[in-house]
Amino acid sequence: MAIDILIAEDEPSILESLDFILRRAGWTISSVSDGEAALEAVRTLQPRMLVLDVMLPRRSGFDVLKQLRSETATRSLPVLILTAKGQQQDRRTAEELGADGFVTKPYANAEVVGAVRHLLGDDADAT
Repeated sequence: MAIDILIAEDEPSILESLDFILRRAGWTISSVSDGEAALEAVRTLQPRMLVLDVMLPRRSGFDVLKQLRSETATRSLPVLILTAKGQQQDRRTAEELGADGFVTKPYANAEVVGAVRHLLGDDADAT
């Protein structure tokens, strides 16, 4: 089965929440809890998009994003950065590295679903 969204999030309660709201919106989900696993899963699962936390074990979300953008096969993968850090510097860094969207925790469920729909081009309905 094709995966619509890969979630890279190390906080179990946030991962569970994201998984629930995105599945409820109609997408297929897979998840990992560290940066190295995120890179491996993107390569093997080839999701339609990645929801990426900045603060991850083994490799930060920024490192993952930088690596994805440096590889031809993953350069155009839509990436939504999710972080508890609301500082402008994080947003600037994410944009400079090629993030397609940015959501700050705590977030509204509708905000995340809307951002994912926008990035996947599923503005009318989930697939």
